[in-house]
Amino acid sequence: MARRDFAFHYPFRVRWSETDAQGIVFNARYLDYADIGITEYWRAAAVLEKAGAGAFETHVKRATVTYQAPIKPDEMIEVMVRTTGIGNTSITQMIEIHGHHDDGRDDLRAEIEMIYVYVDLENHRPRPVPDIVRAIFAAFDAAAKPSV
Repeated sequence: MARRDFAFHYPFRVRWSETDAQGIVFNARYLDYADIGITEYWRAAAVLEKAGAGAFETHVKRATVTYQAPIKPDEMIEVMVRTTGIGNTSITQMIEIHGHHDDGRDDLRAEIEMIYVYVDLENHRPRPVPDIVRAIFAAFDAAAKPSV
């Protein structure tokens, strides 16, 4: 996706402790970055406030990372998130990590697809995604300028 396809962008600096002996971000950290992005995306969309306390509980079903280019220590990066699909019990969200540049140019480092299953915490079984959650993510992502 192009940067403009994402309504949500979250920049932050890579810490030295997140890198490995090769001087680049350790591969497992990419999922940490995805989690930071998802957390801030949900916060920005106000999904927990709008859907009601305890109304939005999920488990990760699948996480797929496609590495494009290395990330180095002390580098500014930008995590972008959008919801790409909502099924009966699942939510698919796409995360892209880019180098952060003031001119907004694309500098893709990784693509991460996360599939969450909406669950009942009493029995950890899937349950239907509420309509309010669908509406919240749709309205939030509509602020993006999709590429054609």
